[in-house]
Amino acid sequence: MTTLGVVVNPTADRGHGHRAGLHAIEALRRRGHTVEDLSAPDLETATARARHAAVDGLDALVVVGGDGMVHLGANVVADTGLPLGIIAAGTGNDLPRALGLPLGDVDAAVTAIEHGLAHGPRAIDAVSVRPPLHSAHEWYLGVLSCGIDAAINARANALTWPRGSARYVRALATELGRFRPYGYRLTLDDVVWESAGTLVAVANTPWFGGGMRIAPDALFDDGLLDVVVAGPFTKRGVVRIFPTIYSGRHVHHPAVQVFRSRTVLIEPIGALGGVPPDAFADGERLGPVPLLAQVRPGAVHVLA
Repeated sequence: MTTLGVVVNPTADRGHGHRAGLHAIEALRRRGHTVEDLSAPDLETATARARHAAVDGLDALVVVGGDGMVHLGANVVADTGLPLGIIAAGTGNDLPRALGLPLGDVDAAVTAIEHGLAHGPRAIDAVSVRPPLHSAHEWYLGVLSCGIDAAINARANALTWPRGSARYVRALATELGRFRPYGYRLTLDDVVWESAGTLVAVANTPWFGGGMRIAPDALFDDGLLDVVVAGPFTKRGVVRIFPTIYSGRHVHHPAVQVFRSRTVLIEPIGALGGVPPDAFADGERLGPVPLLAQVRPGAVHVLA
């Protein structure tokens, strides 16, 4: 008999997360698992409860919700060997999509979790990120952004409608009014990129923003980060390139470059442009640059 800790985001997808959580807990118990409901009114308390339960001896941690819940789970299990089960019940679901997990289907997700328990989890890369002069770090699995994409993310998080990726389109219209290129220095394994820029994304998986294919060729098990950078665009140029991110065609634009690296140091260069906005990863706010991102191969084990 396995002991599973379950953390549910009750607000995911306008309350669908709560219903999905009840369904998941019932299904797991019906299949013979011991389930501890570790949910809490806020993410900080839920994270603390999950970490405490992990130390007490869980066989796996299961999160129910969107990418924010997967981010929470990754920060509990990374580098511990404790497997992570994911029941996608959010609006974006970029991380489960990248992992090939069921979307919006609790029973199929439970079946995937049980398959992983029976046959062993899948090891995937995770990324540690921190201010370069500090040792305390946070983990992410998907994409770190700190350009206009991050500014749009922050604006979209404050909106209550519309749902999904349409919020990003509405947020773009608002953010364009204040946009001007930012100044960056990126130090990678083999190159330094220094420029006024529009977009910087440090990707472990292809998608962010509810289905935007920001790094089309990113893989979560190759030990490398896909670093997508875009030089200075006018406001009109941003409007033109933004729709192409959904298909990944933006990477063919002459002002866009993609590098691969194990580490990325992102620093602001005020002489080249405006101060970059706070960085986001997995849709969650990290804070201002400078930031150092380092990929850790196989740091998270996913039940699939």
